[in-house]
Amino acid sequence: MFGLSELAIILLVVIAVLCAKKLPELTRSAGKSARILKAEARAMKDGDDPGVPRVIQGETVHPDDPKPQGTQQH
Repeated sequence: MFGLSELAIILLVVIAVLCAKKLPELTRSAGKSARILKAEARAMKDGDDPGVPRVIQGETVHPDDPKPQGTQQH
């Protein structure tokens, strides 16, 4: 009689044989997902402190102004 480990190995071989066409695509997408996960983890580790807000300088443009302040004509 077969044990649990033998049945698992047979099941893996059957799946590999039946899904041979899709296997390269699956491994490629798994590798891409792993790279994305690694990059996101690195970005979170190296990124700014999320408790500190970032200030972005800008200017307010009103629709009735012909040209915004601070612009130069070339």
